[in-house]
Amino acid sequence: KANRLFYFAIPPSVYADVAAAIRKTGVATDGWTRMIIEKPFGHDLESAEVLSKKLASLFTEDYIFRIDHYLGKEMVQNMLVLRFGNVFFEPLWNNKYIDCVYISFKEPFGTEGRGGYFDSSGIIRDVMQNHLLQALSIFAMEPPTSIEDGASVRNEKVKLLNSIQPIKLEDVVVGQYVSSKDGKKPGYKDDETLKNKDSITPTFCSMILKICNGRWDGVPFIMRAGKALNQRKAEIRVQFRKVPGAMTMFNSYLPRNELVIRLQPNESVFMRTNVKAPGLMTHPTQNELDLTYKNRYGDVDNPGAYSRLLLEVMRGNQGPFVRKDELRRAWEIFTPLLNELEEKKVKPVPYEYGGRGPKEADELAIKAGYDENTLNLRLKAGPRDNRKGGQYTAQEFDVYVEKSSK
Repeated sequence: KANRLFYFAIPPSVYADVAAAIRKTGVATDGWTRMIIEKPFGHDLESAEVLSKKLASLFTEDYIFRIDHYLGKEMVQNMLVLRFGNVFFEPLWNNKYIDCVYISFKEPFGTEGRGGYFDSSGIIRDVMQNHLLQALSIFAMEPPTSIEDGASVRNEKVKLLNSIQPIKLEDVVVGQYVSSKDGKKPGYKDDETLKNKDSITPTFCSMILKICNGRWDGVPFIMRAGKALNQRKAEIRVQFRKVPGAMTMFNSYLPRNELVIRLQPNESVFMRTNVKAPGLMTHPTQNELDLTYKNRYGDVDNPGAYSRLLLEVMRGNQGPFVRKDELRRAWEIFTPLLNELEEKKVKPVPYEYGGRGPKEADELAIKAGYDENTLNLRLKAGPRDNRKGGQYTAQEFDVYVEKSSK
């Protein structure tokens, strides 16, 4: 058999023309023909629909594999096993025990000579409408019939996406980075490839998504993404509700329990738990139950996202790829917000290159329900990647000593 696999690493403007040429002369006569379509899948709902209709006029859906490399990441795929393969998670995975879910994406660099391209998309189109929304849908969806059944998984993702409510502008903060405090790193508008020096394209966005179904009603999903921030990180942070009666029982504030799924780098799953601090006194302190992949599995080969997804294409498994109705619903969620930002010419809040982003984003998270005291402890402790293994960072140890001495 002569199978044919086409990878569309080409401008989206010629997707339809290339697909038409493949239909005319490139379809395998004795074997399968499959096409991998790279994002962006359109610029908004209208353009995505036009592209989908053109492709559908040439090929049925089983030929088309819309690739989003986040769906091939180890920890994104691991969520299916973590959620549905552990009996103790299912009773907690709902609005009775979870206070909020924080999905964040951080890059420590700016556009770096890609300002001209980035200005036509912005951080919402570049990261949030696709990568982060896919991670959210897998995290929050209902159980599929089988995790090996691609159609069942994608059906549940679409049901979840259909439950997401319209995004309100009051629940959104957009930002744009300026030069670093020391002046060594340029601001967004200093990018030589950026022609519009009055650009209001956001390089940072934080927003609140609300899911109206029996499992998630009342739980805010805080989605946050930005460039030129203080570290590289993508993670899902699940904050549980406060312990009832904790102030009376322990006579002190207890930080919230959190389950953190680190997507990149240093893939890990860890639970922030309250335990007794070492010593003669019964002081609660917080530490981690930690599964960091490189510590537990060492040099075990862990294929990259694209390697994994290319193999799935060859196998004919469409489960970890974006279906047409998924794509349409994703744009239905984000296009009204994008139009409102552009029509009202909402100016992004400036933030320094190398910082955490606009302070207004933290204020929005607290307003949505993220526990302010837990946030302050996290900020005081510093980045988790600064530690070795499961040890305290220097900042965390100072916090521990401070609490234990009181």
